[in-house]
Amino acid sequence: MADTDFSEGLEDVVAASSEICFIDGDEGRLVYRGYDIHDLVAGGCTFEEVIYLLWNGDLPTPEQLQSFAGTLRTDRQINAHVLDTLHTLPKDANAMAMLRTVVSTAGLYDPDGDDNAYEASVRKAMRLVAQLPQFVTAIERYKTGQEPLAPREDLSLAGNFLYMLFGKEPDEYTTRAFEIALILHADHELNASTFSARVTAATLSDLYSAITSAVGTLKGPLHGGANEQVMLMLKEIAEPAKAETWIRDALANKKRIMGFGHRVYHTEDPRATHLRQMSKEMGERTGNLSFYEISQTVERVVKEQKHLNPNVDFYSASTYYTMGIPIHLFTPIFAVSRTAGWTAHVLEQYRHNRLIRPRAEYKGIKRRAYVPLAER
Repeated sequence: MADTDFSEGLEDVVAASSEICFIDGDEGRLVYRGYDIHDLVAGGCTFEEVIYLLWNGDLPTPEQLQSFAGTLRTDRQINAHVLDTLHTLPKDANAMAMLRTVVSTAGLYDPDGDDNAYEASVRKAMRLVAQLPQFVTAIERYKTGQEPLAPREDLSLAGNFLYMLFGKEPDEYTTRAFEIALILHADHELNASTFSARVTAATLSDLYSAITSAVGTLKGPLHGGANEQVMLMLKEIAEPAKAETWIRDALANKKRIMGFGHRVYHTEDPRATHLRQMSKEMGERTGNLSFYEISQTVERVVKEQKHLNPNVDFYSASTYYTMGIPIHLFTPIFAVSRTAGWTAHVLEQYRHNRLIRPRAEYKGIKRRAYVPLAER
């Protein structure tokens, strides 16, 4: 066999064809099914509309949206056995590890089970997207010794999540800000977690197995966990006046600064553009601009010294924290949003399936003589 080209980390290797998401790294564009992310946000698009778009290829009509959103609302109830399993887990466990277990458990009780017919997979995708917010809020309330709240069918997916997390109906601004964050995180082409979901689906394993793979991949600090590390850094800096000295010392000591740079974007991540503004506005509304101001200083110094732009993780950290969301839920919230994209990719993989089986560049010894045990 002839030697093949090798790219560490599969960088720039095309591993699948897809119609779901396009990234222009040079122009800093993120496009869902032909729609620029900036236009979707500016146009007031809802997260439910984006889910429909990712799955079906077009934005819904009012009638289609009413039916689709209605199904998402009625599918919100979690099976009692899933909650029972959650309550057997250690309360101090990592929230993403708990979510991974809950998602896997939910697959055992889904009425479509191991039925891999396409229509059954769509129904499972609907239930999973509808229930992810309840999984995450149930995990948090269990960790804090509270009973989970019943979902409200009169609230949007974003509004219902905030209600179930905080126990009170959120205001309109916070609901929309959180919804925008969900839209921005909904899909991002063939990132690590989406790729793992498609690899699992390509074996014709079920949708829950594919999403469990994705959740496990997102758990890593080099993927979904980066925003948690950003917030821990901002809290360590603590005061805007200390930010410049802290970040210059960190860079001088070659400390890794999370939330900057991206494998695909060569200019600013378009999601960071929105999240930067949201971080500022949330700080103004709550009377606490310190984390936004620290972030501004860190961004300026990193751009000066490393010529790196912030990515989606950098300003999402201060945005969520200022909303009152605990740091350990940042990555599970990423999963709440990204499940829309993961399921879209799994359904696309099922429609045009081919087993994903890459090769490795072998670096070991290619031929050795066997030595019997007694002679070693």
